[in-house]
Amino acid sequence: MTAEKILQEAKKMQSSLIDIRRALHQHAEVGFELDHTLSFVKSKLLEIGVEPVDCGKSGIVVQLGGKKPGKVFLLRADMDALVIKEEANVPFACENGYMHACGHDMHTTMLLGAVQLLKQYEDDIEGTIKCMFQPAEEIFEGAHSMIQGGVLTNPQVDGALMIHVMAGVPLPTGTVLVSDPGVSAPAADYFEIKVQGKGCHGAMPNTGVDPLVISAHIILALQNIAARELALNEQAVLTIGTMQAGSAANAIPDTVNMRGSMRTFDEETRSFMKKRLVEIVEGTAKPFRGEAVVTFGSGCPTLVNDEQLAICTKKYVKELLGETRAFSTSDLSKQGNGKETSKATGSEDFAYVSQEVPSIMLALASGTPQEGHCYPQHHPMVTFDESVLSTGSAIYAFTALRWLQEHAKD
Repeated sequence: MTAEKILQEAKKMQSSLIDIRRALHQHAEVGFELDHTLSFVKSKLLEIGVEPVDCGKSGIVVQLGGKKPGKVFLLRADMDALVIKEEANVPFACENGYMHACGHDMHTTMLLGAVQLLKQYEDDIEGTIKCMFQPAEEIFEGAHSMIQGGVLTNPQVDGALMIHVMAGVPLPTGTVLVSDPGVSAPAADYFEIKVQGKGCHGAMPNTGVDPLVISAHIILALQNIAARELALNEQAVLTIGTMQAGSAANAIPDTVNMRGSMRTFDEETRSFMKKRLVEIVEGTAKPFRGEAVVTFGSGCPTLVNDEQLAICTKKYVKELLGETRAFSTSDLSKQGNGKETSKATGSEDFAYVSQEVPSIMLALASGTPQEGHCYPQHHPMVTFDESVLSTGSAIYAFTALRWLQEHAKD
C-alpha cells in the first residue's frame, strides 16, 4: 500500500464516483428522512462486499479490517441536504424542492469510494476502520444520534476524521486544508422567540399591545450582547433570521414569532450568550406591557481538533498529494497585508464526535470563482467540481491506513 497506488486506484473509480454523486444529488433528502439515500448507499456498500449496519436514527456504519490487532479509526460523511429549491444549471439538478447545496452528496460519494479502496487493501489494515454515514447534519442532530447508537464503541474509536468540500473559494481545486489544533468550527444554537401582545385596529394602537414594536426593540437590544458585553477576544454572532406576524396593513397582531441562531467559540461564552438572550428578551417585553418567551432548539458544541492528529494528518496528506496541495489553516492565515484571516464561522455537528475522541476536520477546495464555481455553500446556484471526488476518496482511505500503521504499537 503506497500513496501512489492509492491515488491510481482512486482515479480509476472517478467515472463511477461521478455517477454515484449525481444519483444522490438528483434525489436530495433532508434531516432523518433519507429513505432513498439510505437504500442507495446500502446497495452500493453491498456491491462493494461490506455489510452496512444501521446506527441511531437513519445512520449507517460499516467496519473494515480487524484482521490485525490495532487501534480503531473513524471516517465520517454526512448524507442530508437542505430545504432549498435548486437553481443550478446542471443536467442532474434536484427537482423535489431540496438541494445538496452544502456538498454532502460529494462527501457520501467520497466515503463510498474510500470503502471500495479499503476493501481492496483490507488485509493491510493494521487495526479497524469504521465508516460513518450520517444523517441530519444540517439540523445538528445526526452525529449525536449515532453516538447514542454506539458508533464510537464496540470497538472503541481512537481517532476520527471528516472532510468538507468548499466551493467558490480562491484556492486551486483539490487543495486540502488541515485544521489547526483547537476549535475550527463554533458552537451553534438555534432559538425561537414568541412575543405576545394584544391585537387591535391599526388606527387605535392605544387599545392594544403592539408585539411588532416589542420585537423591534428586542432585535436591537440583542445586538448589545456582542457589542458591549463580550471582551474583544470573545467572538460571537447572534442573528435573527425570520420574523413572522400579522396579515393586514391596518391591524396590530397578537403575536410575533422570530427565529435565530448564535455562534460562539467556547462553552463559557455560549452559556453567557444563552443566559443574556433570555434575560434581554423577557426584560424588554415587560416595559411595553407584553410578554416574550425564548425556546432553544437544536445546536452543537465547538468542533475541537486534536493536536497530534492535526500534525499526523497534514503529513499524510502531503505524502499523498504533494507539498503544494496540502496546508494547515495557519499556513494560509497570513494575507498580503499581514493580517490574519478570520475564523470560519459555519458550525458542524461532527463537533459531537470531537468532544468524545481525538478528531480532525479537513477542507477540500472544490471549485474556484475563476473556474465558474462562483457561489458559496447553501446558495441555490452553488456547484461543485466533481474532479475532486477521487481525491477525497484517496484522502479518506490513505489517512486512515497511515494513522493505524503509525499507531499500531501504541
